[in-house]
Amino acid sequence: MLRRIRRDQVTLGMFVHRFEGSWLDHPFWLPRFHLTDAKDLARIRESSVTGVVIDEGRGLALDSADSADRGAASEDGDDSVAGHDLLSPPLLSAQRRHGFAEERERAVALVKHSAREIKRLFAEAHAGEKVRLTAFAPLVAEVMASVARNPYALIAVTRLKKQDEYTYVHSLAVSALMTSFARHLDMPESEVFDYGVAGMVHDIGKIVVPNKILQKPGPLTDDEFALVRTHPEQGYRLLSRHAGASDVVLDVCRHHHERLDGSGYPFGLKDDQISRAARIAAICDVYDALTSNRSYKAAWKAEEAIGRMYDWDGNFDRELLLGFMKTIGVYPPGLLVYLSSNRLAVTMPNDRRTSRPKVRVFFCARERTQLPLLDLVLDDDLGHDQIVREESPVDWGITDWPLVAEQLMNGCVPKIVSVRPAGTNSDRPALHLADAP
Repeated sequence: MLRRIRRDQVTLGMFVHRFEGSWLDHPFWLPRFHLTDAKDLARIRESSVTGVVIDEGRGLALDSADSADRGAASEDGDDSVAGHDLLSPPLLSAQRRHGFAEERERAVALVKHSAREIKRLFAEAHAGEKVRLTAFAPLVAEVMASVARNPYALIAVTRLKKQDEYTYVHSLAVSALMTSFARHLDMPESEVFDYGVAGMVHDIGKIVVPNKILQKPGPLTDDEFALVRTHPEQGYRLLSRHAGASDVVLDVCRHHHERLDGSGYPFGLKDDQISRAARIAAICDVYDALTSNRSYKAAWKAEEAIGRMYDWDGNFDRELLLGFMKTIGVYPPGLLVYLSSNRLAVTMPNDRRTSRPKVRVFFCARERTQLPLLDLVLDDDLGHDQIVREESPVDWGITDWPLVAEQLMNGCVPKIVSVRPAGTNSDRPALHLADAP
């Protein structure tokens, strides 16, 4: 149940659903959170918000002895503050899933509006004004709501970028991808929000790079590329001037071009030197770039982009990359995967619905027995079988997986043999394929 109260009535243990008044009036980026810190409580009471809406179903309720105060809180505001009338249509929409077509229309409007706002805010920073991170908060909240309604619509719409707005829509797209990925990883909403903000401003340092370089149709010169490579550090310096910039936002801005093998920039960091947030940002940033039309290349299909990223060994965190595949529902064909039904399968091309992966089941991992080939299109919403993880073919006695995968995708039937390759796990039977019938 939602209830509007005065800011002086807020106490620890309450769940803040939203603040009333301007975004600039309250001291928090995140619009919804569980209030557990005394410092946060003091910041709310010292702010200029006109009221606070709490969710009594998710946190501490206002004591019934304060009913008179609750009435006073509503005298100069909304008369319907004590119940469900506070659920405005946008909030109701955010609580139910939309179909792709239904959400796509809203996503188109969101992209147009957000591109203009991001362009304006970047222009302010370019003119020497202080970056106003709080001004990005409403955009991130809209992104989070859209992704909650449908995880695919906004991401699909952002792929249709015009060249002159690439930087701004790319920022929105990376925000949406990072928001969706963070939710998939079951992060708290406060972290999801931080990831959304980080995605929104990760490329703000590009304001120092002339458009003629950013939109150049041919290869960059060494000097031009050197200038482009300065944008993470330039963005970090801009954002560092904002006292409210979180560690995640600063880290993502500065390190989203680092790579695990040390081939990235600006510092050539390797392995554990690169944070989880920066690794996630790198995946989202590259995926959106590959699936977008650029002045120097046409967009790749989602499946092709993921396949190339998977093949670039050393660039991305493989575990996170597989998690990203689950988030967007796109896998490169030919992976050996373990399903929640304890079956092995190979990922298949799926041009019909790239947001729903297609697999070909061929082996029961629990019973250690072969199965007739069965094609499945996995669908999260209907609770069907799901990919749990990628498997190592060698652990299953398959020493030439590329050939085996190709044969499986061509319809060959697997059979069990007793001879095991040396060094493989002895409790798993070796697999190889019979000739096609």
